[in-house]
Amino acid sequence: MIQRSYTLKELASLVHGELIGQPETKVSGLSSLEQATSQQISFVNGDKYLEQALASKAAVLIVTRDLQAQLTTHQNFIVVENPYLAFAMLTHVFEIKKIDVGIESTAQIHPSAMISDTAYIGHYVVIGENCVVGDHTFIESHAKIDDGVEIGQKCFIDSHVTITGFSKIGNNVRIHANTVIGSEGFGFAPYQGKWHRIAQLGSVKIGNNVRIGSNCSIDRGALDDTILEDGVIVDNLVQIAHNVHVGENTAIAAKTGIAGSTTIGKNCILAGACGVAGHLKITDNVTLTGMSMVTKSIFESGTYSSGTGLFESGHWRRTIVRLRQLADVPLTQIVKRLDHIQTRIESLESTFNMRK
Repeated sequence: MIQRSYTLKELASLVHGELIGQPETKVSGLSSLEQATSQQISFVNGDKYLEQALASKAAVLIVTRDLQAQLTTHQNFIVVENPYLAFAMLTHVFEIKKIDVGIESTAQIHPSAMISDTAYIGHYVVIGENCVVGDHTFIESHAKIDDGVEIGQKCFIDSHVTITGFSKIGNNVRIHANTVIGSEGFGFAPYQGKWHRIAQLGSVKIGNNVRIGSNCSIDRGALDDTILEDGVIVDNLVQIAHNVHVGENTAIAAKTGIAGSTTIGKNCILAGACGVAGHLKITDNVTLTGMSMVTKSIFESGTYSSGTGLFESGHWRRTIVRLRQLADVPLTQIVKRLDHIQTRIESLESTFNMRK
């Protein structure tokens, strides 16, 4: 497929930026500062990239007003308040989009399913009874859309995705390869030394403009629904258990696990490999740094951490030994020692002041 070129004037208009330089300069793609050619555009996202920008061969740079004044080696600019946001907008311009429409001959679709005339259904897709697929939705090969599932408009369902449990998917949702939506939640009742399965009767509801990465699992609710509100973004390899409720515009990074019946607020960030215990509440605007383990509810916005930072190996071993020694000492004994040390310090300070 031939990549279309755009003029500097066209690109500046698309991001509502100020054009500086030659309006008819041709741009055929986006690139990093280091790899950009004389036919590509790049962005400068702060002073720390100034040296790389000065050496870059990019035809056009997206910059702030202050940065533009310092880049004397370049002539063509798009000046904006937020270069990174402008870059993100232009990625959609240069993205190669799929425009196929229709149903491939190998797809298996139940007669009761309602498929939009503008949707695309790929090879070996299976769509069950009473399903709905909205306008301009694209379903890649080997996906399975189980009975009663509803998918909105302008969605992208990648290969080998399974959507089951009567899930409801909003508009403009992207679900990437091998993810399972609406699978059975992990519910069992212990009795007389055995685990007794609890049938999962809830569903999954996913709002608009949600992105879910590959190899994720989002379980259906036991009774109530598992819910991802509008604007939620989920990285690869994330587990969201039954009856979890994730608020608007929350971001969840790879290898995070969220146990059942937990509620997470709006505009939160869960960094990589976080673990959240079940039946907790996390308020809005909370950031969890990488490998944090949440075992109690969080009611105040802010940044929280619990993972141990990296040490040199020998230092780490000494630290663990000290932690174990500390754990063997009763807390009351530690408090008494601290009180004794504080008393001695105060006594020494008093003696020193008297000698003055």
